Amino acid sequence: MRIEIAGLTKTFRGGVAALDGLDLTVPTGMFGLLGANGAGKTTLMRILAGIARPTAGRVTVGGHDLATTAGRHAVQRGLGYLPQDLGVYPDLTARQFLDYVALLKGLDDPTVRRRRVGELLEVVALTGQANRRLRGFSGGMRQRVGIAQALLADPRLLIVDEPTAGLDPEERIRFRTLLSQFAGDRTVLLSTHIVDDIAQTCREVAVLSRGRLAFRGTVESLTREAAGRVWSLTTAGPPPPDGTVVSALPAAEGGMRYRIVAATAPGPTAQPLEPALEDGYLTVAAPERSALNA
Repeated sequence: MRIEIAGLTKTFRGGVAALDGLDLTVPTGMFGLLGANGAGKTTLMRILAGIARPTAGRVTVGGHDLATTAGRHAVQRGLGYLPQDLGVYPDLTARQFLDYVALLKGLDDPTVRRRRVGELLEVVALTGQANRRLRGFSGGMRQRVGIAQALLADPRLLIVDEPTAGLDPEERIRFRTLLSQFAGDRTVLLSTHIVDDIAQTCREVAVLSRGRLAFRGTVESLTREAAGRVWSLTTAGPPPPDGTVVSALPAAEGGMRYRIVAATAPGPTAQPLEPALEDGYLTVAAPERSALNA
């Protein structure tokens, strides 16, 4: 389901603009939405899910206008949504919880419902834990239950908001693999502030910064945004004031070795480096910091 967003604005009380004239097209397939906490990602997800209404602008999903009641209902029928904080009933088992959500989504036939719940428990590798109460599940297991509930109605649009935040590395890899498997002819919108999640799952990405579109393109082109702006500097003193420090490691020869994104060399001994995706993200998301010497 293709998503078309034009001039999207969401202003909260006090004049705080979570989204500020956003224009964005999201094609079918896996698509990444990258931005810091507070960039406007969750607000956008809630608008796309029909939970929140914009202040201004237009959004169509699969040709359906979200400004209309009929359009919102049409989109929600084909929607799977995993919010940042999924509320579960801790005293229910995983199977009971999915059965309950399936009823809410209109899967009224008990035989069809049981089969679908069983299929998804197998897909998310929880068949062996299906009869355990959710209160005893780890964060990663709860997220797998969350993706299962989002897929109950076989949605054409799947929205996941910060799905790997707080997961350990093994669960994060497992969850990313699940998302990639579901893309195919669906639209899967992955919203996150974790750059590596985008690098490992998406070909195309948009970067939000303070409610505005800072970048839209391929992961490779985002990486190239930092070409000629990434430096290695080893020093015994503090890091230079200009640019953005990406990493700092003790150097074998003493002092610290800094990886820095800056428009010009941050010191006379700085050496250029090949850019990585995180460097490109910092270049477009925080240009006022990473291009201080431009």
